Order: sequence, then structure tokens, then C-alpha cells
Amino acid sequence: MSAHSQQNHTPALVVLTTLFFMMGFITCMNDILIPHLKDIFDLTYVQAMLIQFCFFTAYAIMSIPMGYLVGKIGYKNGVISGFVLTAIGCLLFYPAAGSHSYATFLGALFILASGVTLLQVAGNPYVTLLSKPGKESATLTLVQAFNSLGTTIAPQIGAFLILADATQTVSKAEQISSVQIPYLGLAGLLIILAVCVKMIRLPDARKIAEEESEHNHDGKHSVWQYRHLVFGAAGIFCYVGAEVSIGSLLVSVLGYLKGLDHASAAKYLSFYWGGAMVGRFLGSAIMAKIAPNRYLAFNATAAVALLGVAMLVGKASADIAMWALLAIGFFNSIMFPTIFSLATKGLGRFTSSASGVLCTAIVGGAVVPVVQGWAADTYGLMISFVVSAICYVYIVFFAIKGYKADE
Repeated sequence: MSAHSQQNHTPALVVLTTLFFMMGFITCMNDILIPHLKDIFDLTYVQAMLIQFCFFTAYAIMSIPMGYLVGKIGYKNGVISGFVLTAIGCLLFYPAAGSHSYATFLGALFILASGVTLLQVAGNPYVTLLSKPGKESATLTLVQAFNSLGTTIAPQIGAFLILADATQTVSKAEQISSVQIPYLGLAGLLIILAVCVKMIRLPDARKIAEEESEHNHDGKHSVWQYRHLVFGAAGIFCYVGAEVSIGSLLVSVLGYLKGLDHASAAKYLSFYWGGAMVGRFLGSAIMAKIAPNRYLAFNATAAVALLGVAMLVGKASADIAMWALLAIGFFNSIMFPTIFSLATKGLGRFTSSASGVLCTAIVGGAVVPVVQGWAADTYGLMISFVVSAICYVYIVFFAIKGYKADE
């Protein structure tokens, strides 16, 4: 029995839950910014989706360098650095709002997202390496449930702090400045978390990865030689792209279907992200009894079916369409942690590099929403969800066949 399997890493995993909470909270705040800035700057859907494009492009550009950095400084220091860099991005929202420039907002978002990228690259493999052997998917799903807690709370807080005055007669300057205080508060909280993690003693997961490599004699010399990792990266691309596209358009969709204003519609986002939270808590228990890949295939199939229902009924049955879209959040729940853990299984010393590759694939959150935004502008809001449906179909493939490691 390896030393890793005999150790209790529960305290370290508890600490890491704060990381996932903050990542979820900050990422979901984009869903509030999109309709808010769309109105202020009179943007098209494609232009508004540049918020997600800039945010998630950071994953494409920064993930592999961040994976290399984590391999050098360790997972704990990677988490601390991620908190600090994200805080800097939040602080830049203050001058961005003062400039009244949409482009400046996008620049601040890119820096903020670079910090979140580092948190992702360090945090996800940290959890899988600290998990008990065979329990990687269930453990990462449970810890990421707190990511979903952040995404559930964010729309309510964001709507209260940012959108509260949107329906009132206030100047554009006042509407833009409404983002300053919330993001200053986030910056302060992130710096406090960085200090707390620095003061807490956490295990060095690089040693665990090296130990795993000693028991893995597959003869591979590059992370790209693992086929299941490559298929998994495409799965992450599709999952994040679909989830972000749906979340980003929900406020607009609810306005179209139900005639709700932005502040009212934003409150329904909590059902979407809250469903993911509930699904992750349940999923961590379910995957103790059901193979993770089978549960993943079921959830992805359900997401395709729900999108089909929403597109078919549309405005004619607005309530059914609305709840079909909101219910997808529940089935999204276990996708990221399950794809991630299946794709990194057995990679040993390549784990940090693999994390960089997988987090690069989060760029799906930049590409797919823009494609769906174009589809919405060109063909209509509801029919644009075909783009998300295609993404979930690929995830079904990965869950059935693509996840299998090379023999």
C-alpha cells in the first residue's frame, strides 16, 4: 500500500473548497455583467458575448504556462498566486468603470480570468491527487459542489448590487459605476484567502504524483501521448462552452419568453446554478455506486433532451421552455469534475501538464458562446441552442468510448 493511500487529506480538501467557491462566484458574475453592459453600451449579442470570450480566452493563452508554473512552485503556491492575480483583476474594474470604455472592461476581465485560470490549473489536480485511489471523480465532484454554491449565490448578490438601479432612471455613468464596489469587495476577500492559505500547512501533491509515476510504467514521454486526455480536453471544451452559453443567454431568454426585466430574470439564474450544486452533492454519492462514465453519459443525454424540448415548445409554452433550460444546470453538475478526473487518470508526473491542457480547453467558454451569439443574431434566440446541443452530444461520445485509457 502506498503512503498516499494511508494518509488522510481531508483537512487539505476542506481548505480547497474555498478556492472552488470563489471560482464559481467570480465566473458566474459574468452572467450579470453581460446583460448589464449590453444595455449600457448598446451591444449586439455577439459584442456582449465578448465578455465571455475575453474571460475564457485567458484559459487558452495562460493554462499551459500556468501548468508549467505550478510544476515549478507547487500546487499550494499556485493557489496563493491565483488568488492574488484574480484580486488584481478585480481591482482593475474600478478604473475600467471610470474610463467608461467597454474595451477597458474586457482587458480587466482578461487579467482577472488569468488568475482564475491559475486557480483551476492548481486546484483541480490538487484535489484528484489528494483523493483516495478510485474516488477521484466522486471527491472532485463533492469539492466542486462548493463551486456551484458560489454560482448559485452570485446571481442574487450580483443582481442586488449591480442591476438594482438598472430599471430606475439613472445615468449611464451611474450604471457603469455600480460594478466598482462589488469587485473591490471581491478583491479584498481574495487577498484574505491568499493570506489564509499561506498560513495553513498543506501537503505537497507533487510528491504524490511522483509516487504514482513510479507505479506507472507505460513508457510514454509526453502528455499528448495519452489519447483519453486529448478526448477529455475536447470534452471540457464542449462542456464549458455549452454551460456558459446557456447561462449567459438565460437572462435574455427569460426576457424573450416571459417578458421579465433583467433584474427579475437574473434571480432565476440561481435555479440553473443551484441545480448544479444539488447535482454535485448527489452525484458524489451516486458515483460511489455507479461508474462515473455511465453517469456522465446519462446526464449529457438528458441535457440534449431538455434543449430539444425548450427549442420545440419555445414561446408557445414559455414556462416549459424556461424550466427545461433551468433544469440543465442539474445535469451539468458532474460533467467538469468527471471529465477532468477520467482524462487525468493514471498520468502521474504528467498531471500538472495535463491540467494545463484541460484548462486550456476551458476556452470553449470563449468560443461556443460567441458562436451561439452569432446563431441568435442570425437565426433566432431559441434555435441558437442547437449549438449547445451539439456540445452535449460529443460529451456522450466521451463518456461511452473516449474516456478509455490506452491499453
